[in-house]
Amino acid sequence: MLEPLLGSANSERVLLFVHSRGEGYATEIAAFYDTDLFGIQAQIEKLERGGVLVSRKVGRTRVVSFSPRYPFLKELRSLLTKALHFYPEEDRKRLVVIRRRPRRSGKPL
Repeated sequence: MLEPLLGSANSERVLLFVHSRGEGYATEIAAFYDTDLFGIQAQIEKLERGGVLVSRKVGRTRVVSFSPRYPFLKELRSLLTKALHFYPEEDRKRLVVIRRRPRRSGKPL
């Protein structure tokens, strides 16, 4: 939906993921959207160079989040929130659910 504005679908995916979950890492974002890892990494690099995202190391993983110093952060978040309202409800719910640990085997749903 924002691809024409942002220049690529992967850029939109990275921004929506980080907006919805607060932070994320390249492998997680690529697996969520079932897309190529290299494309996601390239967009993260581009957004970091532009000052939109910042990264930090957690162990060996580079976790990205929005830069609080980005001058248009409030407007960007507003745009992403509005764009999310036009996505199917199933996609919105998947973006919000954060499950990082596997469920214990045998545990009832």
